[in-house]
Amino acid sequence: MRVVLQRVRQASVTVNGKVAGAIGPGLAVLVGIARADTELDAEYLADKVINLRVFPDEEGRMNRSLVETGGELLVISQFTLYGDCRKGRRPDFTAAAGPEEARNLYNYFVAALRARCNARITTGVFQAEMEVSLTNHGPVTLICDSIKRLVKTDQPK
Repeated sequence: MRVVLQRVRQASVTVNGKVAGAIGPGLAVLVGIARADTELDAEYLADKVINLRVFPDEEGRMNRSLVETGGELLVISQFTLYGDCRKGRRPDFTAAAGPEEARNLYNYFVAALRARCNARITTGVFQAEMEVSLTNHGPVTLICDSIKRLVKTDQPK
């Protein structure tokens, strides 16, 4: 499971000319789900999203989390995060989960976020063509991938 987080002043998603979700200051979260992802991946990233220290403290340092700042979340499904562009000119999406599997895990991820914090959480519309508008604050944009939870980087040399 992969998320792209953007610290925003505001963000919204529109479907068929109607606003499906909108937030003020907080995080816009694009979510991609791979075939091998499980609820453990969703739990890991839900914890990461709400606790990652990406908001400025009194000294301007990124030391505060979404939970600490009372920010809002806009969560948007985006299977193209698993587009593989290494070969040819057309992205290969075979690593992305199928629609039904992805929908279930996406909904689980949103529920896991809601269970962990009192932030206002809005979403896009799963599998819809959406227009996303945001004002990135910083700019701060980060990629978090649940596969990294399995990789130990502090091994002795």
